[in-house]
Parts: sequence; C-alpha cells; structure tokens
Amino acid sequence: MISDNHNNTGLQHSLKQRHMSMIAIGGVIGAGLFVGSGVIAKAAGPAAILSFLLTGGLVVLIMRMLGELASSLPVVGSFYEYARLAFDDKPKVSKFLGFMSGWMYWYFWVVVVALEAIAGAKLVNFWLPDVPSWSISLVLLVSMTILNLFSVKAFGEFEFWFASIKVVAIIVFLFVGALFITGSLPNSIPTLGFLTSNGGFMPHGWGPVLSGAVAATAFYSGAEIVTIAAAETSDPAKAIARATNSVITRVLMFYVGSMFVVVCIVPWDSPAIATPFVSALTVMNIPYAAHIMNAIILTAVLSALNSSLYASSRMIFALTRRGDAPTGLVKLSKNGVPIRAILFSTLFAYFAIAVSYVSADLVFPFIVNSYGILILFVYLLIAISQLRLRRRLERECPERIKVRMWLFPYLTYFTIFAMLVILGAMSVSSDTEQRVSFWFGLLSVVIMSVMYYIKKLVNDDRNGDNEAKVELKHV
Repeated sequence: MISDNHNNTGLQHSLKQRHMSMIAIGGVIGAGLFVGSGVIAKAAGPAAILSFLLTGGLVVLIMRMLGELASSLPVVGSFYEYARLAFDDKPKVSKFLGFMSGWMYWYFWVVVVALEAIAGAKLVNFWLPDVPSWSISLVLLVSMTILNLFSVKAFGEFEFWFASIKVVAIIVFLFVGALFITGSLPNSIPTLGFLTSNGGFMPHGWGPVLSGAVAATAFYSGAEIVTIAAAETSDPAKAIARATNSVITRVLMFYVGSMFVVVCIVPWDSPAIATPFVSALTVMNIPYAAHIMNAIILTAVLSALNSSLYASSRMIFALTRRGDAPTGLVKLSKNGVPIRAILFSTLFAYFAIAVSYVSADLVFPFIVNSYGILILFVYLLIAISQLRLRRRLERECPERIKVRMWLFPYLTYFTIFAMLVILGAMSVSSDTEQRVSFWFGLLSVVIMSVMYYIKKLVNDDRNGDNEAKVELKHV
C-alpha cells in the first residue's frame, strides 16, 4: 500500500507557490518555440498557426487531466504512480505500466539534458566563436548540476527567473508585433502582411498542417513537470490547481499568438523563416535583433536544462521507491536533495557530449530520433490513467476531486483517440524524420520492455503479484 502521507519521502518542501506557475509555463516555452516553429511554418505556411492550436489544445486537455489527478492524489512521481494506481486491480499490468511510464519519462528528459547542453554551447559560440563547443557544454552542464544539487529552493528560484525572462520576452514580442501589424510603429502600415499572400493561408493543404501538429507536440512537453514539483511544496493540491489553470490560458496565447505575429511579418517561403523571431524583429527594425534573440534563446535553453535535470532526477527517485531503479540512488542530502539521482541523470549527458563530437554518426542519431515519441506514449498513459482513476475517485472518495476534467469522460476519450491518431500519422508520415522517430521510438519501448522482464527475472518478482488493491482514500 502506498504511504498514507505523500510527504513521507525525505524531500524538502521548499518550493513556493509563486514558483509553480512559472515552472509550468517555463517548462513549455523552450528553444522549440523560438527556432523549431520556423520549420513548421516553412512546411505548412501561415496555417502553422492551426498546427500549434491543434497540438496546444491536446496539451491543455492533458494538463487538465493531470491537474485533476495531482490535486486529488499528490504523490511523488506523479503520473508514474497514477499508471500503477489505475491498474492496481491487475498487478502485472500495474507494475509493467508503472515501470514503462517512469523510465520512458526519465529517458526523455536525460536526452533533453544532453541536447540542451549541446545547443547552449552553439548559442554561446555566437559570441565566443573560438571557444571549443564541448568545453562550453561541460560548463553549462556542470553549472546546472551544481544548482540542482544545492537545494530545491535554488532550483525554484532560478527557474522562476529563467521562466520570467522568457515570458516577458514573448509578451514584449507580441506587443511590438501587434503595434507593427496595426501600423502603430514608425514606417509600418496596418496590414496582415504575408498571412494570406504567397500562396494563401494554407498553401499546401491540410497535410503539412496535421504533420506540423505532430511535430509541435514535442515543443509543448514540459508543462507536466509542475505535477512532479508539486510534491515539494507545502500544499500540493493548491499549487497544482493554480499552476495548471495558468498553463491552460497562457500556453495557447504564447504559442499561437507568437506564430500569428511571425507569419504576418515574415514570408513563410523565404529563407528568413528558418530564424522566425530574429527575422521578425529585423523586419520591425529592432536594433541588435540577433543578439537579443540569441540571449533569450540561451535563457530558454538554460531553463530547459535546469528543468530537465530536476524532472529526470525526481522521476528516478520515484522509481527507486518502487524498486524499479537501484535503491542506492535514493540517498538524500541534508537539504533533502536526491544527490545520486541527479548525478546519475547527468551521466548520459556527459556520454552524449562526447559521442556528438567524436562519433556523431554512430550512436547519437539513434538517441535523438528515439526519445521524442516517448513523451507521446507518456501522455497516452496519463489519459488512460485519468479515465480509470476518475471513476474510482467518484466511487471511493469524491470529496478529493478538486480540479475536474471537462466533459468527462468524452474529452478524455477524444484525447486518447487523438493521441493514437498522432502516433499512427507518425508511423506512415511522408516526412522521413517523423517516420524514423516513430520507429526508433518504438524500438526504445521494446528495449525498455525487455529491461522490465529482465528486472523481474533477476528480482524473482519479490513483491509478489497478489498485492491487495490500494484504496484511494489511503493514498
């Protein structure tokens, strides 16, 4: 049975309520918005707005489900535990899905740690071209590791300011863009510019719009970190309710609004769309546009590196509590920080940095292509878990449901269906990169499944398959 007290973990409850909304928002706003959005715009044209709207809508629904679960059942590990709880009447399925969801999520974020460290080096090279990239990556990785090792309060404070910079930057961008589009800036005239020109709003039809929605899914990942971080606040239910509600309104405004400004100002079929925000600022005659955006994107990268270290270490910590990871990783510092879990989660990044520069054509492409789809599998498990747990909550302890999923169960069914459609679309996509990502990701799932059964054989399933069903009122 899960502990009656979700706080009985040793983790310190040092995150403040004000941190939570920024952690949720900051988790979503990454380098993908500032750079990757240009790839979608180039393929779909101005209709890339619809790609982000469709995907953003799904993420909003996932976050609402997580908000309901995490406020009702605030446990360390969040959806890792929900996957187990949802199927606790089927112990074998429960253990397998718990193991898979936890390790898939951990793998996703340790890869992000590596990628962000490498991406950050390239951004710093913009100002320091003569400094070796590998040394910059190491400095960034070590710096963020030390920050996470210091205390959860330090993580919260830095992430709050990192996220604040990104949020302020986007709000200023939207404001200046609106002035430019309405003709309120010098040398500008009221116009929607390139929104409907150069082939129209949807120059290549619905195909690229839908494939763009698939690609945009990875850009939104990170909002769910708030449900993990909530376990380290004094009032998890309140923190989650407030944070998830803020994400719902702001994510769509930032992504869809920014994309609208970009496609109105920058021609979707021009080379300039490769750097959408820099190009838009240049068109608006903002001085030092390249330097400004490089600094903002670097902030986004550091934020993602900070958050991914936090998320991966807390997930591995949760995995140790269920015997799904080596128990030696559970050790905490005097500040309540899982030191070994953090250091373990950085090992992959050191390996990746070496591989990316020494043997980039061997291992690294598989790593990059195999991790992205895992977040889709995790989101699918979240939706399935919410479907089963909501019904149990209504039967056993309805008073604990503080944040409710809209139009339950219909929107939950819709979300599950939509996620399956996205996965299916990736498997047969005309975009080679998406198709390769799907099949490599599926191979990663198979490898993790084999790991689970090896672990089960080694441990001889020491916890048994006849565990009593957990009553939610005791969670």
